[in-house]
Amino acid sequence: MKPTILAFSLIAALAAACSPATEPAKAQAAQGATAPATGNPAGSQASGAPLQSLPDFAAIAEANKGAVVNIRATVSAPKPAAFGGRGQSQGQGNGEDGDDQDDNPLNEFLRRFGMEGGQPPVPREGMGSGFIVDANGVILTNAHVVEGADEVRVKLADRREFKGKVAGLDHTTDIAVVKIDAKDLPTVKLGDASKVRVGEWVVAIGSPFGFENTVTSGIVSGTSRSLPEGSYVPFIQTDAAVNPGNSGGPLFNMKGEVIGINSAIYSRTGGYMGLAFAIPIDVARNVEEQLLKTGKVQRGRLGVGIQEVSASLAKSFGLERPMGALVSTVESGGPAEKAGLQPGDVILSFNGKKIETSSELPPAVAQTKPGTKSELEVWRAGKKQTLGVAVGEMKNESVAKSEAAKPGGEDSGKLGLAVRPLTPEERKALGGNASGLVVERVSGPAAKAGLRRGDLITAVNGKAVKSVEELRAMVSKAKDNVALLVKRGDATVFVPIEIG
Repeated sequence: MKPTILAFSLIAALAAACSPATEPAKAQAAQGATAPATGNPAGSQASGAPLQSLPDFAAIAEANKGAVVNIRATVSAPKPAAFGGRGQSQGQGNGEDGDDQDDNPLNEFLRRFGMEGGQPPVPREGMGSGFIVDANGVILTNAHVVEGADEVRVKLADRREFKGKVAGLDHTTDIAVVKIDAKDLPTVKLGDASKVRVGEWVVAIGSPFGFENTVTSGIVSGTSRSLPEGSYVPFIQTDAAVNPGNSGGPLFNMKGEVIGINSAIYSRTGGYMGLAFAIPIDVARNVEEQLLKTGKVQRGRLGVGIQEVSASLAKSFGLERPMGALVSTVESGGPAEKAGLQPGDVILSFNGKKIETSSELPPAVAQTKPGTKSELEVWRAGKKQTLGVAVGEMKNESVAKSEAAKPGGEDSGKLGLAVRPLTPEERKALGGNASGLVVERVSGPAAKAGLRRGDLITAVNGKAVKSVEELRAMVSKAKDNVALLVKRGDATVFVPIEIG
């Protein structure tokens, strides 16, 4: 069975889960609350080695359980189809489809007992978690927990229940803000997700399968994770035991501070398998503030298409190792083009933040306020350059869209390609100013790299190519690898090819 990322919807009666699982202790205690060390007897420890003590999860659970809530969201069941005389119909029993539904005595019987269509109309109910960030009733949770709900019920740890109002939600980050009419509520303390370290202990509190105030623990397995679907959230990965109902619940560090919102699991079975993901609290807080202030969320954008820098591409562009985000396309008239960014540039940092992998760029840009003057450090023609860019605003589009590397091509006997220039008709169809070489036949290294007949080669190692002669000259100067900029349909990506 193929593993999938699951965000269990409350509305569908399953809430996505992300809560840490207990593991063998090997971290430090928080705020001086520790249990006695166990393990080696006195004198058996190596000289000078510090004693290891177990973390006290009980202190964190006791201090924060009052601020964690259980959320139930209900969606009214849609009116089922009537039972027609010639089988079930999509009509509503008014005869519009010519079935004379109201004349069927069985329909009248079913209607009297609220069972039109053969089954009673049962509302759907889902469950999830949340936590109070403002004593006046402001709660953070996942958007998928409350989205589309006709009624939201919030239950506190002291068993009081309130009707919740969705003050705003954001699909992109899966964050929602819920408000209840209450005062002087206990709140959580928010931490700094940027200081989270791989290997440190974390604690989650939530309502898996409806078991309220369940406490689980684990460690941080990774940071700045990008899920397969792609997103603008640099997820915190934990090995926490999380299940449906934990969605929207808090993830605490050992200081008792919330560092994330449990949101999804990676699973082959639909249940916990050791891979859980939490939304960093700084991302959530930014969304919360914008939703409460303006009712919408603004995100920055550059207007570029990017891809991962593989070992082959790094060698082609003269980088000492794979790093950064390789620019494959630049939107005409966009912020990146105005800043002078070009296809073939490798973005090494954004506003001083190093970009090790391409997945780190979209979240960094998205969290930047539109209009902000920012700096890009790029690798171009074997040298580092700094470019200034005024970040634009995302309009339901990608910020710096990550594109999967797709086959492309090039020309020369070394590559196993036969190419030709664009015809006037082809150039006109591509916008009039298009240039490049059309792949006619593919074999050898080019075929191995995935090039196809009909691909359009527009550049080699970041330099535009317009003729077969230019292509041959560029390839002849290359040593082991070349990177071809290839356009196929609407996608344009760099494709590394080992020279034969």
